[in-house]
Amino acid sequence: MKHYSDIIIAPVITEKSMANRQNNVYTFKVVKDATKEDIKKAVEEAFKVSVKSVNTLNTKSKRRRVGRYSGRTKTYKKAIVTLAEGSSIEM
Repeated sequence: MKHYSDIIIAPVITEKSMANRQNNVYTFKVVKDATKEDIKKAVEEAFKVSVKSVNTLNTKSKRRRVGRYSGRTKTYKKAIVTLAEGSSIEM
């Protein structure tokens, strides 16, 4: 198995993801080729918690414009991790 830092890139910090933390649901940006099992093992190893379920989705790129230059944002894979009762991640 890869090291957990090779799978988890960063937490996703949005209003919705912060509100879901009260329900033991955490959102992470992960590498594109990571499977649900890889993500589950990485979160359990990194934060010493037990994971109930993992849902994943691939984000689409969005058009962005800076001045007269236009481009697209990067795509990434997002993992929504639900922890078991009694577990929580202190960040």
